[in-house]
Amino acid sequence: MKVRKIPLRTCIITKEKLPKKDLLRIVRTKEGNVLCDETGKLNGRGAYIKKDINVLEKAQKSKALERHLECKIEENIYEEIKKIIEK
Repeated sequence: MKVRKIPLRTCIITKEKLPKKDLLRIVRTKEGNVLCDETGKLNGRGAYIKKDINVLEKAQKSKALERHLECKIEENIYEEIKKIIEK
């Protein structure tokens, strides 16, 4: 039987290479909206962060997500990400 390859992605904060399922993808669409992409298939510029509250707080303080997505991220987006991580 063939062994399936596990897709790895890099967290923009910790720089760890982790399986895709352990990360959360944040996407900026062509219209400029910032969304949480739980399916990993939305079109747009994406950035991955580890599903950890400490990592999210670090991203918010350093504005790393804003730099990677090249747009301003509102406070309510961070709250939405926090709710998804806490699930």
